[in-house]
Amino acid sequence: MGRTSDAKNKILTAAHSLIEQRGYSALGVAEICKTANVPKGSFYHFFESKETLALAVLDQHWADERREWECVLNGGAEPLQRLRRLFESMETEQRAGQDGCGSVLGCMFGNLSLEMSNQVDTVRRRLQEIFETQVELVSVVVAEAQQRGEVTVADARAVARTMVALTQGQVLFAKLHNDPARLGTLWPNCRALLGVQDQQVPAHA
Repeated sequence: MGRTSDAKNKILTAAHSLIEQRGYSALGVAEICKTANVPKGSFYHFFESKETLALAVLDQHWADERREWECVLNGGAEPLQRLRRLFESMETEQRAGQDGCGSVLGCMFGNLSLEMSNQVDTVRRRLQEIFETQVELVSVVVAEAQQRGEVTVADARAVARTMVALTQGQVLFAKLHNDPARLGTLWPNCRALLGVQDQQVPAHA
């Protein structure tokens, strides 16, 4: 049983790395299995298809990322500071990716949205769900700042949706130019959307 579980984890780990670096369409099951160092038969024991595997990778990646988002956004700091930490952490994440493989990897969800949204309905729907959850997580904090009179927005959810979309656009440019510094303007731009003055955002604790 231990070996069976290990084989599944190896496939997921290999697929995650390959999809993150190269996308979905160019990958084949044989390459995934070779990278994972498992026989091809093991793949079909756990996954009906490459599409099923892609969904599992998305779920695993979002579970990890969601924990990070919730840790930051549900923390004890003031709402604007929590938002600032979330968006600034994205530059740190992309720098780490560049240090690890030599290039900015971008956002897996954004990358697959561009590549697969008009090809695989199940993946498209899963990506929609993930982005809607991101919007909800951000909107809760924006609404909190709104109640405190720290932002000038009429619709917290609409602004949160724009902030998430802005994030995807700037991550895309960072990937295109292989320059994580492009994300340095992410929080200032989000702050402008919120109508926040500099003195309203406390420095990092």
